[in-house]
Amino acid sequence: MEMVLGNQAIAYGLAENGCQVAASYPGTPASEILPGLATCKARFGMPQHVQWAVNEKVAFEIAYAAAMSGLRAAVSMKQVGLNVASDPFMSAAYMGTVGGFVVISADDPGPHSSQTEQDSRLMAMLAQVPVLDPATPLQAKEMTALAFTLSEAFQIPVMLRPTTRVCHSRQNMALAPIQATPKTPAFEKNPLRWAATPKFRLMLHRQLIEKLSAIAAHPATAPVRLNPNAKPSGDVIVTSGVVSAYTEDLLKDLGLWDQVACYQVLQPYPLHREFLSYLRSTYRRILVLEETMPVIEMQIADRDRVRGRLDETVPSFGELVPDVVESIVRGLFEMPRPRADRPQAPGKRPTLCPGCPHRASFFAIRKAAPKAIFTSDIGCYTLGLNLGAVDTVLCMGAAISQASGFYQAHRNLAKPPDIIATIGDSTFFHAGLPALVDAVVQQARFVLVILDNRTTAMTGNQPTPASGFGAGKEPLATVDIEALVRGCGVSYCRTADPALIDPFVAEIRHALAHAREHGPAVVIARHPCVLYFKPDPSERRPVRVSEDCDACGFCVQRFECPALVLEDGAERVRIDRTVCSDCGVCVQVCPNQALVVQASADLEGRNHAE
Repeated sequence: MEMVLGNQAIAYGLAENGCQVAASYPGTPASEILPGLATCKARFGMPQHVQWAVNEKVAFEIAYAAAMSGLRAAVSMKQVGLNVASDPFMSAAYMGTVGGFVVISADDPGPHSSQTEQDSRLMAMLAQVPVLDPATPLQAKEMTALAFTLSEAFQIPVMLRPTTRVCHSRQNMALAPIQATPKTPAFEKNPLRWAATPKFRLMLHRQLIEKLSAIAAHPATAPVRLNPNAKPSGDVIVTSGVVSAYTEDLLKDLGLWDQVACYQVLQPYPLHREFLSYLRSTYRRILVLEETMPVIEMQIADRDRVRGRLDETVPSFGELVPDVVESIVRGLFEMPRPRADRPQAPGKRPTLCPGCPHRASFFAIRKAAPKAIFTSDIGCYTLGLNLGAVDTVLCMGAAISQASGFYQAHRNLAKPPDIIATIGDSTFFHAGLPALVDAVVQQARFVLVILDNRTTAMTGNQPTPASGFGAGKEPLATVDIEALVRGCGVSYCRTADPALIDPFVAEIRHALAHAREHGPAVVIARHPCVLYFKPDPSERRPVRVSEDCDACGFCVQRFECPALVLEDGAERVRIDRTVCSDCGVCVQVCPNQALVVQASADLEGRNHAE
C-alpha cells in the first residue's frame, strides 16, 4: 500500500490503462499529473510520449492526434486552461475518436489558485461530451479506466473532472507493477470525418446527439446508492465529486445514514434518464450538493422539489467544505445549527519569496515610471500588486494585449501615459506571441518586460521551451527568447539583470524613450528563480542593519521582502535569518544606506556564534 496524492493516482491510472501519449501545460491543481506519468514511464520502462506543451490548446491537439490514430491518449490542465483548449475541445466532440481519449480538467472551487472557480462540467455540456466526477483519489484512479472504456465504446472524448480537494489529498491504495502492452498506431484517412465541412459537421452533430442518448443509459456510469439500507422516506440527497465523501461522513455523524437516501452521481453529464425518472417519481424533496454550478440540478429540472443552488438552499459560489455541507443539511432537516465557528486568526497576504528576482524588477519598474499604467499576467509575478507595479491581471497573455489597448485608448491625449507590461517567460511562450505580433503591426507604444526566471515557477518549476529538457528531464531543443522577440518584428530588445537595480532602472527608461517614439520595446529581466536554481555559496551576500537605520519603513513597505521585519516600536529594521536568501539586493533599496553587506570578519563572527 502507498499513500498517493490524487494527481499521482490519476497519473498511475493513465499508465496502467495503456495511455501512450500525454500532454499538458502546468496549472494548479493539475500540475502533478504529467510528472506522475513521467515517473511511471521511468519506473516501469513504458514506451510513452509524455510532454509539457507550450499551452493547453497545443497539448490537446497533440494528444487528440494520437487518439485519432487508435492509441489511448490524455491531456491534462486546470479549468481555465480548458478555456485555452476550448476550440479543439468543441470540434473534437463532433469528430469523435478511435482510441480512448481522456480530457482531464481539474477545477478549483474556492478558488484557491485561480482567477475563476468555473465549472468544467458546464464546458462538457457545451461541447456535448460526457464528464466523470471523482470523489476521492482512489476513485479518480479508477475513473481513468472507466473514461478510456467509455471513450472507446462510444468513440467520443471523455472528461475527467477532479477538483482541488481530490487532486491534492492523499489516500492509501495498492499500486501493482505495470506491464506495458503498447498498441500500434494506425491512422485511417477519412476526410469526411477528420476534415469535415460544415455540411458534414451537421451530420456529425446528429451522431453526437445519438451517442449522448446512449451514454445516458450506459450502466457502468449510473449513479450509485451510497446507503442502500436506508429506510424509505420522502427525502433524497444527490451528490457528486468530493462533496459525496463529505456527505457520507456527515450523514453518519448526524444519525441520518439510515433515514435519508443518498446517491453519488458518477457522470454528471449526461445524467442517466432512468435515474431522473426515478427521482421524480419517488421523492418529495431532492437536495443536490455539487460544485460549483447547478449542472445536475438543471438536468433534474423540477423547481418545486429540488433544493440546491437555484433556490439558494446551497450557496451560489464557493467551496462546499464539510462545515458548509453540515449547515445545509441541518437547515434542510430542521436540526440544531452547529455552534458558531471560532474566530479565524488574521491571514498574512501572499508575497514574493525572499530573493525573488521579480521583486527587484517591480521595484525598478516603479522607480523608472511611477505614474505608468502597469498591465500584468498570470504567474508568481501577479504579486507585483503588493509593490504597486501591477494594475491589471486578466488572463494568460493579456498583459501585452491590454497594454496595446491602453495605448489605443490614450494615444490622442497631449501626453499619453507610459505603459509597462510584465509577463513571465513561460506565459510569454504560452500566449504572449500573438499579442506581441499584433502590437508590432499596430505600432502600439509601450514597454514589455519579460520576467525570465528560467522556469515555470508558480506551478512547481516545470521547464519552459527555453529550458532544454522535458517532463522526464530528457534533453530537448531550446528556443531563444531574444531571437523570438526580434522575429516578431520588435526592433528594441535588451536583456538585463534586475538584481542590479540602478542599471535595470536605466534600461527601463531607455526602453520607454524608444517606445514613446517607435512602438513596442522589450526588456528581458533575466535572473534565475531562487527556489529552483540554488545560488553558489560564493554568491551569497549576507546583509546587516547598520546604526544609520531610522526605522523609516521604506524597505519593508516598498520592497516587501519577507526577510525584512519592522516591529511596532522598533528602532531598526530586523533581518529574519531563517528566511533570508542572502541575495543582497535590499542593499540597493535603503534610502539611508543602512543595509550593508557584511564584511568577511562579520561573517566569521556570525558563523562562530551560530
